[in-house]
Amino acid sequence: MTRVLVLNGPNLRRLGTREPDVYGTTGFDDLAALCRDTGRRLDLNVEVRQTDDEAELVRWVHEAADERVPMVLNPAAFTHYSYSLRDALAQRTAPLVEVHISNPAAREEFRHTSVVAGVATGTIAGFGPMSYVLALQAIAGMLAEEERA
Repeated sequence: MTRVLVLNGPNLRRLGTREPDVYGTTGFDDLAALCRDTGRRLDLNVEVRQTDDEAELVRWVHEAADERVPMVLNPAAFTHYSYSLRDALAQRTAPLVEVHISNPAAREEFRHTSVVAGVATGTIAGFGPMSYVLALQAIAGMLAEEERA
């Protein structure tokens, strides 16, 4: 089974109680279980992590780059301004899918810019927790394509 990191930035552990009109009522533990279950169905070993600490997130990205581990990343607020995260992600050695539960383009103007998108393989946004499922499906598809090549 291929290892995949599902990394989550600030405030995402508060899912289910944080602005449910924007982020829904699914809690973080349920989201993590959804990701792990989806991974099993796709023959992926999914490890879900969350941090409110930018430095810790950068360390995890370095780990993934050093070990050639694909990533699904919801950078949360770091999406819009974290150049240190963007620079770490530019060093990636495996597929990277940026995910968002809500659609940043349909929200406040400051959310419209992603410094991460330019170094990601792709971005999935606006489908609630299903965004993670779609991202893991994309990772599985890219890995299968690499095997066929």
